[in-house]
Amino acid sequence: MALHIEKDETVSGATIRVSGEVDLYSSPELRSAINAAMGRSGSVVAVDLSDVAYMDSSGIATLVEGLRNQQAKESRLVLLKPSNSVMKVLQLSRLDAVFDIRDEL
Repeated sequence: MALHIEKDETVSGATIRVSGEVDLYSSPELRSAINAAMGRSGSVVAVDLSDVAYMDSSGIATLVEGLRNQQAKESRLVLLKPSNSVMKVLQLSRLDAVFDIRDEL
């Protein structure tokens, strides 16, 4: 299953909707989308992961990199509705306690 990314920008930030599989080959596309969405200080980048069927460690590394970059810009990265498979990876890596995970903004 290929990766599909949609981005909606708002005054306060952006929402990135991700569907498909995030792996070694597709994670650079997600990284680019997150980096492109980073705005001014105080903005929020929400990554909707509800339709992600699979995410490997490179996808998790991409999210961690996005989180670090957002913190450096004094803005926030929020993960919206991670699918069960993504949530399991976040829990196994204990990153569910690090990320701001929400059902809605």
